[in-house]
Amino acid sequence: QVQLVESGGGLVQAGDSLRLSCATSGLTFSHYAVAWVRQAPGKEREVGAAIVRSGGSTYYADSVKGRFTISRDNADDTVYLQMNSLKPEDTAVYYCCTPQWGRTWPLLSNPNQCYYWGQGTQVSVSA
Repeated sequence: QVQLVESGGGLVQAGDSLRLSCATSGLTFSHYAVAWVRQAPGKEREVGAAIVRSGGSTYYADSVKGRFTISRDNADDTVYLQMNSLKPEDTAVYYCCTPQWGRTWPLLSNPNQCYYWGQGTQVSVSA
């Protein structure tokens, strides 16, 4: 049974930092690309950041470039999202996700490429 469990969200002020974690189990983690997808109230889901299986290449939405950093630890089956200089517009539920099969999508740039999802963690940024 595949499980993705996010943690690290919270309520912070603009300019603060947060580090999200996504612990996975039930899959060969190093075989899967991973993405952090966020959904703000009333808006569609968007891939905020994504990382390839090896960790050697990443993708960022324009809105988070230069502020967010995605990384992964294949020995620990965990992916991270370091979020710096947070803005109120970063307020959203953040999910980690993977495709259904390993060694398929090299990099996730669209939420429709995701099959397994975590339960999400709320990030709220006040002005």
